[in-house]
Amino acid sequence: MRIVSLLPAATDIVAQLGLTANLVGRTHECDWPPREVADVPVVTSAAFSSDALSSREISAAVGGSAHCGSSLYALDAEALAALAPDVVLTQDLCDVCAVSYEAVSRAVRVLEGGPRVLSLEPRTLDDVLDCLVTVGELLGVRERAERRREELRDRLTAVRGLTAGRGRPRVVAVEWLDPLWPAGHWVPEQITCAGGEPLLAAPGEHTKPMTWEAVRDARPDVLLVLPCGFPPERTVRERDLLTSLPGWAELPAVRSGAVWVLDGPAYFNRPGPRVVRGAEVLAHVLHGVLAGDPVSTAEAFLLS
Repeated sequence: MRIVSLLPAATDIVAQLGLTANLVGRTHECDWPPREVADVPVVTSAAFSSDALSSREISAAVGGSAHCGSSLYALDAEALAALAPDVVLTQDLCDVCAVSYEAVSRAVRVLEGGPRVLSLEPRTLDDVLDCLVTVGELLGVRERAERRREELRDRLTAVRGLTAGRGRPRVVAVEWLDPLWPAGHWVPEQITCAGGEPLLAAPGEHTKPMTWEAVRDARPDVLLVLPCGFPPERTVRERDLLTSLPGWAELPAVRSGAVWVLDGPAYFNRPGPRVVRGAEVLAHVLHGVLAGDPVSTAEAFLLS
């Protein structure tokens, strides 16, 4: 079976199911697992270079859409056709995070043989894990997918057990820096699972920009900074967007030294299996407990 993934999270799922050898096409942002996908042909490109723009400029370029950190995609329909896929994995949740479903449908409509197109639209942790089985069934490995889902659920249960009975710090997760944007969808559940109380966003919510005053009024004990599509080093480069805000030094999270930079694309922005690792990382961030492998500075570090 020949698979083209037009969504980084879907590529993660294909890898989780042990089918990367069947992956014949991917997006330019599919980067996991790095060795397995490095030589897979790329069928998308970015409409602009996000490295050359500020957060505010990127937000303006994509029309102020949520999940602004990922580049707008252009799909190479000719390259897609040449790959002759049997299955195309895409999404219809956010036109900024991946090629739009409409664009994929147009490109696939003219392909000979009519590949199956599966659109993934998870909004909650359960939705994300269920996507494993949805994809696995289409790819003929449903039993394997169900086993993987249960393994991931067991890891989340372990995180809940490790953080049960502890104080629950009040947490704000920031998904974009300018304008400020709270992390919604599955992130509030990741926080709750790890023993925190999420503020300013509800589970499954497709969020909107928030004011700095809303963050100050929430008085979070912990501030998580995980811009969508930004590696941690890029986040640090734009730290002044936060630290120059009025009243920054008086925020409880700042006063107690609990402002954390996290790898958003790897563990929080994308609705793939690695959101479970995100919950494990947060257990360390919020309570200093070890869930799974030790947390590295590449995954989470304090903003100094």
